[in-house]
Amino acid sequence: MDPELARAWSRKLHDAGYTGLTWPKEYGGRGLTPTYQGIFLEETARAGAPGHVGVIGLNMAGPTIMHWGSEAQKKRYPERILSAEEIWCQGFSEPGSGSDLASLRTSAVLDGDDWVVNGQKVWSSYAHVADWCILLVRTDPDAAKHAGLSFLLVDMRAPGVEVRPLQQITGDPEFNEIFFTDVRVPRDSMLGEPGQGWQVAITTLLHERGTLGFGLTADLERQVNRLIALVKEPAPDGRRPADDPYVRDAVAGEWIELQGLRFTNYRALTTLLQTGIPGPEGSVAKLVWSEANQRLAKVAASVQGLSAQLTGEGAVWDGYWQYQQLRSRGNTIEGGTSEVLRNIIAERVLGLPRGR
Repeated sequence: MDPELARAWSRKLHDAGYTGLTWPKEYGGRGLTPTYQGIFLEETARAGAPGHVGVIGLNMAGPTIMHWGSEAQKKRYPERILSAEEIWCQGFSEPGSGSDLASLRTSAVLDGDDWVVNGQKVWSSYAHVADWCILLVRTDPDAAKHAGLSFLLVDMRAPGVEVRPLQQITGDPEFNEIFFTDVRVPRDSMLGEPGQGWQVAITTLLHERGTLGFGLTADLERQVNRLIALVKEPAPDGRRPADDPYVRDAVAGEWIELQGLRFTNYRALTTLLQTGIPGPEGSVAKLVWSEANQRLAKVAASVQGLSAQLTGEGAVWDGYWQYQQLRSRGNTIEGGTSEVLRNIIAERVLGLPRGR
């Protein structure tokens, strides 16, 4: 990703009025219902248009600041998120805490008018180009796990912040480690009060998945259509993968899964319109999409036969599906593992007893 090109495209979206569709007008948004956001995400994904580079700011940092921030914070940050003047990343996950976010160890100790932050975060998308970070820290080591957390807004250019990109199996460094060494963060950069970090983080995560389903479903539709195009292409002997009934059955199964996901999103949208608060149903969209995307890539590779071993020049579609198969391995980890999402769905959507 070229950061400057991404910012330039994002500014064009902003200037055309396509960012912050659901944000209140006083924060630079359009004040429209989530229906408009859903339509926009579907249509841009179908057109293959790039998204806004500030996706974390738009979907996570901005809504959280508007909900929990002081008047000064609400005036300072949202407009710059919409215009891509400032890009945000997320500092939640840590190497030793896995999916148990409440066990994080990055600390913030109050020293005069500053919080002094020390620790490490990982799997932080956009951290290598970000200007700001929403950071979950431990401010009370003696409190119970959830009760000792706080939520900071951190300048990524502050002394002591170091970003190290992590190269994935695809060769791309999409994710990053972030190291904080005696980083001084102004006292008034906290969202909420000390010890309220868990409640603030829940707001962030709810908004992360609130309208995510529409973009993911549109992306899945695009991939299903590409799979259909692939299986219709004849091999050198004139036969098409689609002539095999097992292949047709596999493709049909993915198309059916797509339709089920689409209408699940519509039901979640109805709830959002009624309550104004994203519900846990967003976890269903992420879970279904991530596993369906992996299956799609696997089917696409399998119909290529021995050619699936090739990459780059000379490969089918120049190795597009080989790349997708490698990249899709992370889908069931990023944004909440499939195991964690199943627990959320079981407990908060289906009302089943807690598993632990």
